[in-house]
Amino acid sequence: MKVKRGGACLALFAAAFWMPGAGAQSPAYPVKAIRIIVPFTPGTGIDILARASGQKLNERWAQPVVVDNRPGASGNIGSDAVAKSAPDGYTLMVTVNTFAIAPALAKTPFDPVRDFTPVTQMAIGTLALAVHPSLPAASVPALIKLAKARPGEINYASPGNGTPQHMAAELFKLVTGISMVHVPYKGSAGAVTDLVGGQVPVMFIPMHTVLPYAQAGRLRVLGQSGAKRSAVGPDYPTFDEAGVHGVDVGFWYGLMGPAGLPREVVAKLNGEIAAILRIPEVRDGLVRQGLEPVTGTPAQFAELIRADLARWARVVKDARIAAD
Repeated sequence: MKVKRGGACLALFAAAFWMPGAGAQSPAYPVKAIRIIVPFTPGTGIDILARASGQKLNERWAQPVVVDNRPGASGNIGSDAVAKSAPDGYTLMVTVNTFAIAPALAKTPFDPVRDFTPVTQMAIGTLALAVHPSLPAASVPALIKLAKARPGEINYASPGNGTPQHMAAELFKLVTGISMVHVPYKGSAGAVTDLVGGQVPVMFIPMHTVLPYAQAGRLRVLGQSGAKRSAVGPDYPTFDEAGVHGVDVGFWYGLMGPAGLPREVVAKLNGEIAAILRIPEVRDGLVRQGLEPVTGTPAQFAELIRADLARWARVVKDARIAAD
């Protein structure tokens, strides 16, 4: 009887430990509309990913899935709205790695670790190092040699301070020991226009964006981020292949919720998103947009975020980057 009583107590303790907290959902989740906040404008890679996955969630769960674009402040406005929402699984966020860069540049209204529940990574996007054909550099080593011979004379463009494109270029400068001057724009359109026009000769740019210009001979792609060559740009070497190590950066995209999201909700969302991203029509559509579906466990996504927060904090400090 003594052993039985101890076993009963242990069972009660285990049940209490796994009991969902306040705001948790029953196994019937979801029972109403889900809102996915995208902290950037419509038409971006994040928005495309959110809408593609949201549509499939709607089909699979027979519940409305609404994508809510909340741009502004480098994604902080939308992220803050999610951080302050109820942890019930009905307000989620699809975001990009700007989420891990912004806290290194300025104080955010939320804690990027404490105030969110990582659900799953969803995709990665490759950044290409592109130059205007007028620049006498046909490879990554040639650009490094040229920049060292002309320190501070070569300009590079980005869509703005603190964007992944800006941070990739600053990391490239730190790793290679070169000096180039940052020319920030208010968005990608102006930066790409001036890169193609030769007003600014260098830029880190999404691979799928640069490909039409490269194929037309209007830009030259020297290298690309990533551990392997991207499916959309298989003809261009990675930085590792070009002899430059430590610039394995690009875009990552992922699904998050507010802190305290119940475990069963996280597990269900994680499994559903993984299944959706394996659907051929979804996968092929995202690849055409330059996004490679990549999923994993919530713990793996959490570790990716923590590692990126630390990395970009170091880059901002070492490169002496100031917020706008």
